[in-house]
Amino acid sequence: MEINKELIERVAKNSKLRLSENEIKEFLPQFKEILDTFSELKKINTDNVKPSFQPIEVKNKVREDIIKESIDVKELLKNTKHKKDNYFLGPKTL
Repeated sequence: MEINKELIERVAKNSKLRLSENEIKEFLPQFKEILDTFSELKKINTDNVKPSFQPIEVKNKVREDIIKESIDVKELLKNTKHKKDNYFLGPKTL
């Protein structure tokens, strides 16, 4: 793929970016370098490599659900003056 001014202008248009002539001149060598790097990656043999979406295997760790006695509501609310009907009372919102 040839990297030229027209390609950068097309990418900028698709990205809804307005680039000046100086920005296009600045981005031209950068685009070439990026695409050259990806071209190098294409040369690597990946035939027997499984696809990986996470660098580290993710496992769900689920604990057993054990029912325990909880703290009494009156005990929880004893240190607040902002309470009503066994609930914390928060600020009003619109």
